[in-house]
Amino acid sequence: MSDVVEAAVAAINERLGSDGFDGSIRVEIEDEGALLIDQDGARDAGDEEAVCTMTASADTLQGLLEGDLNPTAAFMSGKLKVEGDMSMAMKLGAALA
Repeated sequence: MSDVVEAAVAAINERLGSDGFDGSIRVEIEDEGALLIDQDGARDAGDEEAVCTMTASADTLQGLLEGDLNPTAAFMSGKLKVEGDMSMAMKLGAALA
């Protein structure tokens, strides 16, 4: 697991707390790897699938996690790509806010 993925896993787990996430999202970090977010929290995704896949650069993900970048603005500008269940992506945005 790359340092970027490891840092993202830690930041997301800190925000979600012990509740995990009611759903499943795979987050692809360009040139770094992927993580999975589900009822068990965030972890290295390996080849696990999810109902929604989000793709972003490491810088975009960092901006989202730090609150410097609005998820809707990132999606509308093409910095964040979403495939699959869009409502799951919106649910994650609310959970991490």
